[in-house]
Order: sequence, then structure tokens, then C-alpha cells
Amino acid sequence: MKAAIISQRSISSKWIVEALKKYFEVADDLDIREIEVNTSGKLEVLYKGETIKDYDCVYIKGSFRYRPLMRAIATAVQGKSYTPILPNSFTTANDKILTQIELQKNNIAMPKTYLASSTDAAKRILENLNYPLILKFPSGTQGKGVMVADSYAAASSLLDAMSALKQPVLIQEYIETGGIDTRAIVVGEKIVASMCREAKKGDVRSNIHAGGTGKSCELDQKTKKIAIDAAKVIGAEICGVDILQGIKGPMVIEINLSPGLQGVTKATKIDVADKIASFLYQKTKEFKEKGASKMMKEEVLKDDKIKELITNLDFRGERILLPSTISNLTKFNDKDEYCIKAEKGSLSITKYCSTEEE
Repeated sequence: MKAAIISQRSISSKWIVEALKKYFEVADDLDIREIEVNTSGKLEVLYKGETIKDYDCVYIKGSFRYRPLMRAIATAVQGKSYTPILPNSFTTANDKILTQIELQKNNIAMPKTYLASSTDAAKRILENLNYPLILKFPSGTQGKGVMVADSYAAASSLLDAMSALKQPVLIQEYIETGGIDTRAIVVGEKIVASMCREAKKGDVRSNIHAGGTGKSCELDQKTKKIAIDAAKVIGAEICGVDILQGIKGPMVIEINLSPGLQGVTKATKIDVADKIASFLYQKTKEFKEKGASKMMKEEVLKDDKIKELITNLDFRGERILLPSTISNLTKFNDKDEYCIKAEKGSLSITKYCSTEEE
């Protein structure tokens, strides 16, 4: 089998590429800065101007600055290659507002957060909040763009300065944790490694890149569950979930689709890159086996006698794409009208009437 990582070629990405070589016949390391997506006609991914190989597995990771490109790549290869992150996840997880909305819809605890349409509206919100509080931009990783204000005057001054950048600002309640948070690495249905991170003195950001320090820690079952559930909601089988342990229990503060592995590997002594590579190999095998099974089942339909097909569904974003053999068998076309009945776990489509003359 053949695999590729599309990334900014960080040290973490290179570790995963080396680990993949133990499982896959081919493990290519593609620089996302050399990637193009051709959207004229069918979606086509190009690397250095040439169409990329047919990979069995494509793992896409990188900075939030590449989120439109990462989503386009994932959409182009979806269904052809196994990808551990859904296309729309690159948009959602790289925007703190969208992440907040998705987690709230699914009852996953997060600190109370407010989004204002203007600086004046934000200042009105500030009048009714307790201090200290956190101000942050919707995009950003490694603790960048996160500020703490211990009074209305301080928060108001920060808002005035931030307004010059003409970006929305999130106002978030401050959860007292002593400058400590938890980073959980989610791979599939498991937490493969976790560490507690402590901010350097005088800073609230515990990120390793911001000067924080990490040490291995064992998470309780509630914290494990909230991390795994958060990853599922976002649509990522591989990600880092950052959690605060407050007096109200664990709360998710961020989901990182491209978590750094250096800090957590050093702190836990766990070969996280190998855990990821092994998971990608097993999921790719399952993906290929399901694809072969699906092809065999669709072949049976060619006699026009079998009216039932057991298969996986192919999704394009949030839309269901029917197998071509089903489309051919039903003789559906875009000139007729159809009655669609849907409920949880069931869907039926019947011809309603024809616009063509008999």
C-alpha cells in the first residue's frame, strides 16, 4: 500500500513519515507549499505541477493558514484514499468560533464564550462579566493571539488595540487552573498519549511553543471521553485536544488537527508517531477491503435482478452519493420529480411524476 503525508514538513511530520515506512510500501513526504488543487472540471491535486500518485492513504496536516487548501485536497481525494480528517474539519477546527458552536451543539463542555460584531458591542459585554477574562482571535495556534485582562479598563484597551487588525474577537471566561492544562493525543477511539502542561511564570499560556513545560499524566475516564467525543464531533480521527480542569470539571479549549509531537513524546516517552502510523495502516487496510467488497456487491447488481445492496455510503461533504449501479438500475433522471421520505436510519426515494409527455 502507498501512503503520503501532505504537510509543512515539520519535525513531527518527518517522524510520522519515517514511522509509516515500517508499515507501507511507499511513504511519501509532500510539502503542502508545493501543492495546487485544480478546480476546473474534476478536482485534481497537483504536486510541483504534476498530478499526484494514487495513494491508498493521505494524511493532511498543517497550519490554519492553509485551511482552504487542506479542505480542497481532502475533498479531492475523499473516497479514493483513506483520510483520517474530514474535509469540513479543516474549516471548523481551525476556527475557534465554529469549534465552539459544534461542541456546544453536542453538549461538550467549553468555557463560556462571547462573540461581538463590533468593539462597542464587545465593551457592552465586558460590563457584565467577571474578571480576569480571556480575549483571543478566532484563528491561531500555539497560544498566539491569546490575552488575559484583569479589569474592564485593561480589556477595553486590548479591544481598542485588537480592533486595528479588523478581526472578530472572542471574549472567554477565565478558568483558574494555576496555569496548567492537559493535551490529549486522540488517535481513533483512544488517547494514545497525554501530558499536563504548565505555563511559564507570569504567563497563562501553557503551550510548549509559548515556553510551557510538559509532563506525562494519566487522564481520568471523564476527561478521556470528552477528548474522544470532541474529536468525533469535529470529524478528526487524529488530533490534539486541549482541556482545562476547572472546578466544574474538564472543559475543551482547543482542537488541533496538526499537533506537535516533540513535547508529548519527550514528556511521555511514548512513540506517538508510531501509534499514528500503525493506526493509519490498519484504517487503510479496512478502507481497501471495504472498497473491494463494495465493488463485488455492485457487480452482482448488473443482472438487473438484485434490488438490494449492502454497502457503505459515499459522502460528499454532507451529501450522500449513490453508487452508479443503483442510479442505473432505478433509471432516475433530472427531468422527473421524486418523493423522498427520510427518518433516522431510513431513506426511501420513489418516482413522483414525470415532466416528459408519455
